[in-house]
Amino acid sequence: MAAVLTRKPDATARPRAARARVSGQARLERRWGIGLAMPAILGFLIFTIGPMLASFFFSLTDWTIGGSPSFIGLDNYRTLWNDELFWKSLFVTTYYTLGSVPLVLVLGFVLALLLNQKVRWLSFWRTIYYLPTLVPAIASAVLWIWIFNPDFGLLNSLLRQAGLPTSQWIYSETAVIPSMIIMSSWGFGNAMVIFLAGLQGVPRHLYEAVSIDGGGAWQRFRHVTLPMMTPTIFYNLVTGVIGTFQVFNQAYVMTQGGPNNASLFYIYYLYRTAFTESEMGYASALAWVLFMIIVLVTFALFQNARRWVYYEMAGAR
Repeated sequence: MAAVLTRKPDATARPRAARARVSGQARLERRWGIGLAMPAILGFLIFTIGPMLASFFFSLTDWTIGGSPSFIGLDNYRTLWNDELFWKSLFVTTYYTLGSVPLVLVLGFVLALLLNQKVRWLSFWRTIYYLPTLVPAIASAVLWIWIFNPDFGLLNSLLRQAGLPTSQWIYSETAVIPSMIIMSSWGFGNAMVIFLAGLQGVPRHLYEAVSIDGGGAWQRFRHVTLPMMTPTIFYNLVTGVIGTFQVFNQAYVMTQGGPNNASLFYIYYLYRTAFTESEMGYASALAWVLFMIIVLVTFALFQNARRWVYYEMAGAR
């Protein structure tokens, strides 16, 4: 009797079919993902990368609005070196940054600590302290023009009632930047909210461990709260520095860069060069110099952060 030969089923056929289905599904998901992300990608390329490349090209040209750009190489950047207003605007912006950023960080952190306690009407107090951040920038500037008015402004009225000397505030060369630093405290709400979120993420068992060891409120703050909040402090520091280097509304609405260019912020000088003097090529060079300054300052902050920013993950710093 002849033996009947039967072919064993291929054990790899089913896994191959499964892999084919999985790879087909993965390709479909990849296509859908790329398709859905394409509007954002195109928007970034067209409205961000495209203008940046164009501005870099224009920074190498002598171009005024209404004319044709002519290539001049690095002449605009060489001119910056001898431009007194460029150095003045850079000094004013740095001065403002060094005063405003620490003030906002301290105010935001202190109020976040207070609002992290269990008190009555906690939601109400959080809302009240955050509300000034929601005021439009122009409306806020107009409000502070009245507050700083040397004749009938709120601050001078309070100083007169207290028997203290008054100030010219934003109308004085020496007081205009300190006045705007005081004004910047109005916008501590964003930093406060971020600090509050960071405080609520601190593990409770760390506080309990300090209490068991006999530590009080200061020890809990020094050995738990402050180290655990360093990543949040660092984040607010970086965003604050980047934001203050791009200050514009205060100078545009309140002082127009005066008196005597004492509040000539960098961005306002760039705006004035581009849209008042129509020097678009030179303004593009100013923009790229500011971009490089922000990149270098941010890089320096990240390098320095390795010394003091603590991350809870073992060995991470």
